[in-house]
Amino acid sequence: MYLSHFKAAGFRNLAPLELDFDPKVNLFLGENAQGKTNLLEAIYFLALTRSHRTSNDKELIGFGADFASLEGRVHKSQVELDLRLVISKKGKLAWVNRIEQGRLSKYVGHLNAILFSPEDLDLVKGAPGIRRRFMDLEFGQVSPEYLYYAGKYRQVLQQRNNYLKQLAKGGAKDQVLLDVLSDQLAQAASEVIARRYKYLADLSRYAAKAYQAISLGREDLRVIYRPSVKEISEADAPRQIQEKISQRLAQVRADELRRATTQLGPHRDDIEFQLGGKNAHLYASQGQQRTIALSLKLAEISLIKQLTNESPILLLDDVMSELDHLRQGALLTFIQGQTQTFITTTDLAGISREIADQPKIYYIQSGQIKEKEEG
Repeated sequence: MYLSHFKAAGFRNLAPLELDFDPKVNLFLGENAQGKTNLLEAIYFLALTRSHRTSNDKELIGFGADFASLEGRVHKSQVELDLRLVISKKGKLAWVNRIEQGRLSKYVGHLNAILFSPEDLDLVKGAPGIRRRFMDLEFGQVSPEYLYYAGKYRQVLQQRNNYLKQLAKGGAKDQVLLDVLSDQLAQAASEVIARRYKYLADLSRYAAKAYQAISLGREDLRVIYRPSVKEISEADAPRQIQEKISQRLAQVRADELRRATTQLGPHRDDIEFQLGGKNAHLYASQGQQRTIALSLKLAEISLIKQLTNESPILLLDDVMSELDHLRQGALLTFIQGQTQTFITTTDLAGISREIADQPKIYYIQSGQIKEKEEG
């Protein structure tokens, strides 16, 4: 899979652009705050209809613009696709081969993208919300069912929290509606959790192999799902998960009514990374944590290829200078010849010569993008 042609207008600080990309490596050079990250964000948004930097789509619309438009031509082994997204203050619209998609869940998955930025180095030591967002973004693009149930869960969660607030303030008295919302929440949550277990098991296997290769076999990496309902296990079917969530919701109802918010569910779950059986968040060095983060990104490439039979495109946002030669070499081994790669950097000094041997090079300044002339 690769992106051959890309158009953008009205997106953040980027000037209207139309670019042809190399199927292998595309390198974007520029100083900080010139638009490099915005360009990768635009490509990522074209793939997932979501930003990795903000949950407010209105922030993506450039100053003075009424809307933002993104277009791209995607080449797969069996088909070529034309994708288009329009972001307005009213919402998002999506087209595939000029056919408008009734739901965004039907659009997501036509272009798979993995983004690796310096912020991803916080996957291990950062807050649980970072790891939950990681799961939702990555699993959502390979599973329409995950995307559907995660969206349904967020919708019911918001409704339930709003009603808990009404009950707490005395604006509502009827707890029968709370029972209905609790049942709906448990049902959607069970589907999300079951799929997280499934995909994390595969991701853990691939990440362990990548970590072994990078660390020269010194340690074993495990990726473990930690649901907020402790009674849930990986062996549980969705129906069993639903029953256990319902039981716990009944037990914590008094506390939820007092706090006016939902106390458990996928929005409170987490991932634990273990090295040699120890929690990497507590015991791993900075170098080990970076190796875990890189291993996860490499595992994502393998997982998407397993599930879709296509390698995703890889977006490296100013991250190469953060990796030493050993980690750059491991990354290079994975991407050479199989993954279209987009790299942003302020200079070439921190990039291995192998990875920048024959890239297509662009310069970015004040949102303007210009391809480097031959010679």
